[in-house]
Parts: sequence; structure tokens; C-alpha cells
Amino acid sequence: MKPGPVRMKGVLTTWNDERGFGFVAPAVGGPDVFVHISAFPEGAPRPVEGDEIGYELEFSPEGKPRAGRAETLKAAPVPPRARRSGPPQRSSGFGYLAILGFGCIAFVIALIQPVPYWVGLLYVGASIVTFVAYAVDKRAALEGDWRVPEGSLLALGVVGGWPGAIVAQQVVRHKTMKASFQGMFWISVVVNVLGFVLLSRLASLALG
Repeated sequence: MKPGPVRMKGVLTTWNDERGFGFVAPAVGGPDVFVHISAFPEGAPRPVEGDEIGYELEFSPEGKPRAGRAETLKAAPVPPRARRSGPPQRSSGFGYLAILGFGCIAFVIALIQPVPYWVGLLYVGASIVTFVAYAVDKRAALEGDWRVPEGSLLALGVVGGWPGAIVAQQVVRHKTMKASFQGMFWISVVVNVLGFVLLSRLASLALG
């Protein structure tokens, strides 16, 4: 009979709440174990350094230890305001409304003048590539591997992949809690949309 997962416990010695990961020092000793926020139940209180954590010991494909199915067994003594009940849920509705709004803008422009079909293909293709890039970066974060640079994710958004980025952020729950990244991301969305409108206007004047 195959043995079940090994259940362990330890103390959360480091935690980066902005990036959503940290390391647990096992109670039995040995190397620290990587733990990601996605290992905790959705809606559970955010972990903080000093928490006693229960988890199932797992290993990445590279053989690195990581925590799965984690839970807080004993909270560290911290002021109530320092602990948030669950991750800050950024509304997915706003992102999807941005995509819908851009679709409306593109539709109005198309009524005024023809929009080359390759423009639509560019946005679809860039969105697919961007979605994959977010998924790969999320997996790398979970396994402690090399990450996709944030600059690359933002650049993909600027060239037209931002709709795919919005979908990826909600579907794979990635990059939604880092305020600095979100600020730069929405700047990249505005830059792309303004660029689209400006180029469409210049094309209209040239044809006119």
C-alpha cells in the first residue's frame, strides 16, 4: 500500500507578503521549505513571520522541498491590524470591463475606417503569449525556479497582450497583489490603448 503524503509542521521564518511566498523552518530540522500563498486555503488569514505552519512535504521536479496544503496551526502574536483575513481581492470585473471598453473603442473606429485584420490577430496572438508567460511565471514562483522578468510581462502588455494578462491574473491568481506591478501594468494598458487610438487617427488622416 502506497504511503500517504508526509504531514509536517514548522515555523514561518521569512515571508514576503507582497510577492506571496516565504520559507518554513521544519520542526524536525533540515533545510527551510518554500511555501507559496496558493498552498493556503483561499480566504484564510494571511500568514506572517512567526506563525506555526502545518503542511504536506512536496518536492518540485528539480527535487527542491516545498509545502503543499498548508495551514496556520498557531498564529504569531501580532497586532490585529497586521494580519489580514484573506488576500486583497482585486475586482476581476474592472479588468474585464477594460477589455470590453477597448472592444467598443475598436468597434467605433472600425465603423469610421477599416481596421486591418492583422491588428486583431496581433492582439489575439500577443494575449495568448502573455497568458502563457504569466502561467509559466506562476509555476516558477511555486517551484522556486527562474522567473519571467516583470519588465517582459509589462512589455508584452504594451504590444497588445494586456487582455491576456488580465485573464491570466484572474485565472492563475498571479500578480494581483503586488501594488507596484499593478500600477505599472495599468500604465502599460493606457499606453497601448492610446497608441492604438493615435495610430488609427493618423491612418484615417492619411487615407483622408
